[in-house]
Amino acid sequence: MTRRQVLRALAAMPISFAGAVRVTAQANRDVAYGGTTLPGGIRSRFINVNGITQHILEAGFESAARPCVLLVHGFPELAYSWRRVIPPLARAGFHVIAPDLRGYGRSGGTDVTFDDDLAPFTLLNKVRDMLGLVSAIGHRSVVAVVGHDHGSGVAGWCALARPDVFRSVVLMSAPFAGAPSLAFNAANDAPKPSASAGAGIDDDLAKLPVPRKYYQTYYTTRPANENMWHPPQGIHNFLRAYYHFKSADWKENKPFPLTANTAGEMARLPRYYVMDLNKGMAETVSPEMPSASATAACKWLPEEELRVYSAEYGRTGFQGGLNSYRVNRDPRYSAELQLFSGRTIDVPSAFIAGKSDWGPYQRAGAVEIMRTKACTQMRGVHFLDGAGHWVQQEQHEAVSRLLLEFLHG
Repeated sequence: MTRRQVLRALAAMPISFAGAVRVTAQANRDVAYGGTTLPGGIRSRFINVNGITQHILEAGFESAARPCVLLVHGFPELAYSWRRVIPPLARAGFHVIAPDLRGYGRSGGTDVTFDDDLAPFTLLNKVRDMLGLVSAIGHRSVVAVVGHDHGSGVAGWCALARPDVFRSVVLMSAPFAGAPSLAFNAANDAPKPSASAGAGIDDDLAKLPVPRKYYQTYYTTRPANENMWHPPQGIHNFLRAYYHFKSADWKENKPFPLTANTAGEMARLPRYYVMDLNKGMAETVSPEMPSASATAACKWLPEEELRVYSAEYGRTGFQGGLNSYRVNRDPRYSAELQLFSGRTIDVPSAFIAGKSDWGPYQRAGAVEIMRTKACTQMRGVHFLDGAGHWVQQEQHEAVSRLLLEFLHG
């Protein structure tokens, strides 16, 4: 064969997502990042929604009649996290949309500082982001909204607040706890003594023999962004260690349910969830940096793909994502969720997580509350072998299969 014939044959070969993504003979010029690892058929678009420009990856856009599936990423991730799930869903006949959430990647809100207004990062405003996005693209509803990690909360609130638009929901890694409840019959009951000062879980963790702190509390602090954005080991190595530490590749990830939401029980969680009191996240994950051989053997996140994350976060920092943790811990902003007190997710739902993921067990009883109370049409709870926290990346084939079974069911 001539050189030209060889190149034509290579260009015609299908892209395999079974292991490391094979680089195409010609980069995908239709995407804003990851062009050498995202196959043709996936494109970027920039859409003005709810006061920001939102970047999406999408596939299956050839026909306006296709039903829509919305994929919502977590922290610290991007729309790119769904790179191996988008193609099989599109091949099955769906219009697949994966946005960079507000504050992430190429979407607006990445230029915020610690002192900027937090109101745009509330859960209900992110529901407005998703609602405005699917409407702007031309869909009256989506057949499913699928969320991972922080995106699980966004997806859950989409389904709870607007079930007419978000017709089913798949939650990943983070169980949905439901709407916060209002005090019932409080005007008639005898007053209850208020909790004493310093009785919070953060104070209890700090008083342990080895003082600890909850990572979500750390994420609300001013130093968190700088610690992860400009870590001593460099942002690429920081992310490599962080993703490794929370994956099934870290063999000590053997989760089990906690018996109570107490400091003593929470101290059994790995250091990436309950950190040493005097350490930042960069120092927490550094000892777990995988070896060069382990990195080379990592098929679910090879170096070329990790560079997409490290380049994007190296450019933007993490404050846009961290602001969501700050909102969730601030009663000024979480109080608006009480508007939905007593409401449940009543559309069909499912839950997917890795068997090596501690995420479902951060809070005692969270999975059962989701299964029996928060979601009234829970169709399945799945824990996948060979996956930690990054389930749609570590076991993309199994996740894609479960999603298609759910959608067709």
